[in-house]
Amino acid sequence: MEKYRILPHTADGKFRAFGATLEEAFAHAALALASLMWDWSKVEPAMSLEVEVRGRDREQLLYKFLEEIIVAFETRRFLLGSVEDLTIGEEAGAFRLRAVFRGGELRPDTELLGGVKAVTYHEMKIEEDGCGWTVQAVVDM
Repeated sequence: MEKYRILPHTADGKFRAFGATLEEAFAHAALALASLMWDWSKVEPAMSLEVEVRGRDREQLLYKFLEEIIVAFETRRFLLGSVEDLTIGEEAGAFRLRAVFRGGELRPDTELLGGVKAVTYHEMKIEEDGCGWTVQAVVDM
């Protein structure tokens, strides 16, 4: 199964991520976001960051999850290379996501492909179609 697809957009970045489970689709969305900024497959997994976010619905959960990647890059110079142990659960009428980001620090020889300023709710979709999950997001670049 294809992990994600970068889609054309006039001014911003847009992607669609796929997964057999919602968790896998979210993990692939994280890689899609990272791919707009650097080549995540070349990142040495020397560091781990534990992430936990909560949202009132799946869309807010996705928004907050993807924002964590941007915040980690901006505040810690952290480059995401993979997402591990991602779980999504519901409790008290809200959604909770826990995951571990594996990656490394921005180095002088790292090629940055672009900058993502923020995740948006514009054209955001989270859908299950019987064969798996599809997640779509647009980010401000």
